[in-house]
Amino acid sequence: MCFLCAKWQRLTTKGTACLDMLEHISLMTLDSLQNCVFSFDSNCQESPSEYIAAIQELSSLIVKRHHQLFLYLDFLYYCTADGRRFRKACDLVHNFTDAVIRERRRTLSSQNLDEFLKSKTKSKTLDFIDVLLLAKDEHGKELSDEDIRAEADTFMFGGHDTTASALSWILYNLARHPEYQERCRQEVQELLRDREPQEIEWDDLAQLPFLTMCIKESLRLHPPVIDLLRRCTRDIVLPDGRVIPKGVLKVKGEGRSRREASE
Repeated sequence: MCFLCAKWQRLTTKGTACLDMLEHISLMTLDSLQNCVFSFDSNCQESPSEYIAAIQELSSLIVKRHHQLFLYLDFLYYCTADGRRFRKACDLVHNFTDAVIRERRRTLSSQNLDEFLKSKTKSKTLDFIDVLLLAKDEHGKELSDEDIRAEADTFMFGGHDTTASALSWILYNLARHPEYQERCRQEVQELLRDREPQEIEWDDLAQLPFLTMCIKESLRLHPPVIDLLRRCTRDIVLPDGRVIPKGVLKVKGEGRSRREASE
């Protein structure tokens, strides 16, 4: 975020009076997430990144596809130009994640667990991939490479766009209410007074009640996720004997369920 603020200051000093904040914030969230998930510094806020471009293209194609009913069927979609672009971008994203997982597994296999954790703790680089590689289920079974890739990709897709949208709306709402913006600024400045370096830590968040209220009110007014989908992967027998059949899609927030047209 500090890098983003410095970038905005640099652009404004060059005479740029109008900025697309969502575009800049999206790159910031993608940059941050790639660091958290892969310990990889993409520098995408300053220079192009194939992986980041593929993530953005996939997000755009998914939204576009949802507005074209006849393209919901995969065999039709993948015959279109957008479908071919979608597959190409998917391959690029999957190949990047697979390469990171393979390299990290090699590193883990060349060290014992204690050495691995010690080196990660010392350098403070334990990331999401590391956590997934070390994770085991209740039977002691590790996640497969495909499972880890799915979790990492979900984290990237689900995390960057929603976070960027939420931050953009928060800044918009504060800009519309300068008196509240000033109160937030004073609250933060008071917290960081006489502190070196001037960085907000996790424990500080409880000391920012007014800023927290503004963030929550903005999320209430402009929620980045308006519903939640859950699909039954098997028949579920209820206590009264009724059955929720496999394939039913529950839309939380809209209060209804429906069976998908295709499995």
